[in-house]
Amino acid sequence: MSQEKVDRYKQEKASRKETMKKEKRKSILRKTVLGVAVLVLVGWLGYSAYGAYEAKQPRDVVEINYDAVQNYLNDLQ
Repeated sequence: MSQEKVDRYKQEKASRKETMKKEKRKSILRKTVLGVAVLVLVGWLGYSAYGAYEAKQPRDVVEINYDAVQNYLNDLQ
């Protein structure tokens, strides 16, 4: 091996721990970001599916009797 290769190897060996720590941090960060993105996607899909389900459900019909209000307004006049 040439002296240049030997020097490069020694330098890589000396900084191997720092390089491995950086790679490990990058890997953990990448996995965390991906995990959060997946959770957001699953939550959004679940919320959308629930909204679509609720939209298809029949609505309760309520009848309001305004006779008392009309009588009150007529009595005022």
